Amino acid sequence: MNIHSIRQWFERAGELVNEFYNAPYRSAIARAKRDEDDLFMLLVFSEMMGVPNPAAYYTLELQPLMLERFHEWHQRMGMEHSPLDHFRCC
Repeated sequence: MNIHSIRQWFERAGELVNEFYNAPYRSAIARAKRDEDDLFMLLVFSEMMGVPNPAAYYTLELQPLMLERFHEWHQRMGMEHSPLDHFRCC
């Protein structure tokens, strides 16, 4: 065995160990990220839904960026249609 093949073996072993360690936590991490994204979406659109938002000035400029994900978010929150009267996404 030369040094190159040994290095490849250790790199592959490291990838497998990393995968083995991270696999049980992957769904929990994805769920936590989704919850964090949902909270952020609520902050961005809270003023439009009638919820006072102390950061409305800062989140207003983010709304155009978040509109693409708005449909997925309101369905995940259990709302069949858009909660905003003047905004139809579906």
